[in-house]
Amino acid sequence: MTTRLYIANDSAADSVGAEAVAGAVNAELEARGLDVELVRTGSRGLYYLEPMIEVDWGSGRHAFGPVASHEVPALFDAGFHEGGEHALGLGLTEDIPYLAKQQRLTLARNGLTDPLSLDAYREHGGLNGLATAVAASPQDIVDAVRESGLRGRGGAAFPTGIKWQTVLDQTDEEKYIVCNADEGDSGTFADRMLMEGDPFCLLEGMTIAGIAVGAETGYIYLRSEYPDAHETLNQAIDIARTDGWLGNDIMGSGHRFDIEVRLGAGAYICGEETALLDSLEGKRGMVRFKPPLPAIAGLFAKPTVINNVITLASVPVILARGAAWYQDFGQGRSRGTITLQLAGNLKQPGLVEIAFGVTLREILEDFGGGSASGRPLRAVQLGGPLGAYVAADQFDTEMDYEELAKLGAMLGHGGIVAFDDTVDMSAQARFAMEFCAIESCGKCTPCRIGSTRGVEVIDRIRAGTDVSANLSLLTDLCETMEQGSLCAMGGLTPAPVMSALKRFPEDFASDLLPVSLVDHE
Repeated sequence: MTTRLYIANDSAADSVGAEAVAGAVNAELEARGLDVELVRTGSRGLYYLEPMIEVDWGSGRHAFGPVASHEVPALFDAGFHEGGEHALGLGLTEDIPYLAKQQRLTLARNGLTDPLSLDAYREHGGLNGLATAVAASPQDIVDAVRESGLRGRGGAAFPTGIKWQTVLDQTDEEKYIVCNADEGDSGTFADRMLMEGDPFCLLEGMTIAGIAVGAETGYIYLRSEYPDAHETLNQAIDIARTDGWLGNDIMGSGHRFDIEVRLGAGAYICGEETALLDSLEGKRGMVRFKPPLPAIAGLFAKPTVINNVITLASVPVILARGAAWYQDFGQGRSRGTITLQLAGNLKQPGLVEIAFGVTLREILEDFGGGSASGRPLRAVQLGGPLGAYVAADQFDTEMDYEELAKLGAMLGHGGIVAFDDTVDMSAQARFAMEFCAIESCGKCTPCRIGSTRGVEVIDRIRAGTDVSANLSLLTDLCETMEQGSLCAMGGLTPAPVMSALKRFPEDFASDLLPVSLVDHE
């Protein structure tokens, strides 16, 4: 058996030196004349251990990390490629607790194979879901997705099967599948990780969606800040077309479906589905009035399925393994698995895919390892920059859409940003308001004007000016934004502000001088 070394090639691993490590490995292999194959993969998502080298000499894959490029010669001197021990050794990769405790369904292949090897994709279960779909009726596919309990993993958590059913029921000859890959929330990277590490999974999910609702064209709306994902997706699309499961005759079934990648222009508001559609049509990204819903009149006024990357990438395993199997994971109305992205002040940042029902404390402590600073964790923001702050005494809450809603929080795209006890929560509240002011599309008054006035009010509170009156004004302003904004941009901005005010009142009315986000751009 040929010894294989595996090193991640996704942008996050590369940002901490994976490319340099791979270069050092190739140099050693050439200098030593070793018959060892180096495979570049997606990342496993254990970013606190990147760059990580995995070695398979016949007894499973063994991990070493984090590895710096100058440490590579010593690894070869120790014979790590043939069973030798080294201080950087982590044992069998699958036994690393961070990975062993996960339940990877959607991201099961990430880190295992070359992302653009179709043979490896098939070897690890790829295209089984599509094979099931081409042999089924559109209604049977939609029924499977609905019965699985899959809900949108991008924010609103709307039942995916209901959305697909609405599009299927439309009689228009032209329909579209749109993948929202404009992953703009702070602390999120699951979409990018999957697109770079297992692109065929997304393409397969979109193709199944097209067959299910009668669409022949799909678009991936990708944020321009993801050049590596852009290149990988385009290569994967070409490979899929050549292999016959994209194009005019999918797997010989007579179904037609093709996919094109379109780059966004860097606007956070284009993560909102109707603003995304405007941008995709070549217009400025502005939120649309609803109704009509995109499922009835979406892209080019045609019925359109809009789902995010993780939602669509969850579909192949549902079709391959069955709705009942998928529904066995999770609890209540939150079925399957959620991809949680750990960031901020944590010792072990990375990605965790696990069934709904795990507590936030388990995620922060068992996976995240507690704070990187060694100080107590004080607050966590869930669901991106518009998500509520959760205090330490609420960390035992289960990660479940309904349980989090009871706290006034949302799971969103699964981003978790942690803060220790040195955080100034009034500054975080101000950041949320200013973020909205900067990123608002400007179409509705509550969001456009309310966010700007909100920054001014918070500044007065933090400066100690007429605190009681300004707190009352801030509360009224947030209520107006929540109830009167056209979309979630303005409607959710009050969540981080009011949760910070409610749970950390001692941080307001301080003598701290306001610091402008705009001034530091």
